Amino acid sequence: MAATHTIDRAPQTAGAPMQKVQPQGDYDVIVIGAGMSGLYLIHRLRQLGLNFRVFDNGSDVGGTWYWNRYPGARFDSESWSYGFAFSKEVLQEWNWREHFSAQPDTLAYMEFVADKFDMRRDIQFSSDLTAAYWDEETRLWRLTFNVGGKTEEYTTRLFIPALGPLSAHVMPVIEGVGSFKGPAFHTARWPKEPIDFSDKRVGIIGTGATAIQAITEIAKTAKHLTVFQRNPNWAAPLHNRVITSEEQQDIKARYEEIYARCRNTATCFIHNADPRKALETSPEEREAFWEKLYSEPGFGIWVGNFSDVLIDKEANKLLSDFMEKKIRGRVKDQRIADLLIPKNHGFGTRRVPLESGYFEVYNQDNVQLVDLNATPIERITPAGVKCSDQEHELDLLIYATGFDGVTGPYDRIDIRTSTGRVLRDDWAEGLPRTYLGVQAEGYPNMLMVLGPHTARGNIPRNSEQIIDFVVPLVKHLFDNGLTRVEPRPELVDEWGEHVEKAAAPLLASQVKSWQTGVNRNVAGRDVLRVLGYNGSAKKYRRITEGVAEGGFKEFKME
Repeated sequence: MAATHTIDRAPQTAGAPMQKVQPQGDYDVIVIGAGMSGLYLIHRLRQLGLNFRVFDNGSDVGGTWYWNRYPGARFDSESWSYGFAFSKEVLQEWNWREHFSAQPDTLAYMEFVADKFDMRRDIQFSSDLTAAYWDEETRLWRLTFNVGGKTEEYTTRLFIPALGPLSAHVMPVIEGVGSFKGPAFHTARWPKEPIDFSDKRVGIIGTGATAIQAITEIAKTAKHLTVFQRNPNWAAPLHNRVITSEEQQDIKARYEEIYARCRNTATCFIHNADPRKALETSPEEREAFWEKLYSEPGFGIWVGNFSDVLIDKEANKLLSDFMEKKIRGRVKDQRIADLLIPKNHGFGTRRVPLESGYFEVYNQDNVQLVDLNATPIERITPAGVKCSDQEHELDLLIYATGFDGVTGPYDRIDIRTSTGRVLRDDWAEGLPRTYLGVQAEGYPNMLMVLGPHTARGNIPRNSEQIIDFVVPLVKHLFDNGLTRVEPRPELVDEWGEHVEKAAAPLLASQVKSWQTGVNRNVAGRDVLRVLGYNGSAKKYRRITEGVAEGGFKEFKME
């Protein structure tokens, strides 16, 4: 166990009753996760001089970019808006190769930052957190890890899970999963070694954001690729390209401007909604604007669109019709095009994947689209995938079946308290009860990063603003010798009402997706829930800054 850290406490005054001194624990703070959030937490916690440790289940840094190594994995936010903002040296030393970075380059960037600041000395890798237990008497969390098949336990005053909203991957509920005799991988657990697809019959289950990237890349070389699709997704062109030397210099000169822009948009991307409304714009002007967005790189077509397309059904229908025309213009066989056009949600009401030639893939002779609504999968077999009409024989099978989003990573850890509460049970139905998405009601001293009910968008920018709120709270606790923090119940109620009110106007709140807590491959995940804060990242920052400036009085601290 680690050496304990001593907190200076004011001496007892004469005649005053002796206060019970709480045990210190092995650490002041334990962080779970060595992705973007975990690395930034290392930087900030070092500034406080606390005894802390970061644990991660991977063998190195990277988080989502460590695990998701599938072909085609890359950013769909601009690379230069994504990285760490805390070091001017890093901003000047690191060169992003592409406007939308590929996974190997992104992982190399995170390794570069970890090397530069010697961050690995504060991380224990290959350590999978299985249980977290809050002891009310000692005011400590006891964390249990599986480390190479052996159990290790540590105690800590503060527990900071920085798990990421998409880290709990799911396998499909299909008979025979695991029976396929050839290589089979989930995209979130892709092998480090490259795979040659040129002589292989490949099958991939799923057509979400991950699958769209993987399908586009694998189709370039696979002998044959069979895509098993249940629900098609809208997607828009990425328009990625290499960053020129002139652009590189310009980006480095404008970093303050770029990050200021991200701080003042609703989702922390460089894009912001156009104040005009589609329904109040002439058809000609509307079409010209959409053509412009469609031809530009990044998320502008989604979060930089007319202000009414994500809240008004009629406006959204016009945009969806435009996107349908684009798909039909890119796919030769209109029967296939019809299968690729979503019928159960409008454009932008689910997370929009960005693609680089995805729809043209279905014009290739080596690609087959299987409509699982017409011919559902009956089971996975040793030879491949058995649908209701035939068995598709394969050499390699890929599960691109996504994640149990936002609350899923917490549900996979047995988080409970000595008072009898169990987090996964508390969150099983309805709205997770949190304050600012940072603390869950009933779980003192657990401070979440990117938990439910925090702002969503450009993840490093979102996590940065949360950490910039959490770390001053941590400092306040230790500076004042406080050993317990939890949100005031009435403010948990108020935050929940505010979160629901912010989500109510959005068409996305009526659509089943991981963002609304629905996943057919997870038991009990069939009820729409609000899992993010949709009042904008800018407003979320203003709220958290106000709480910090007021001395965190919204929390009960002892």
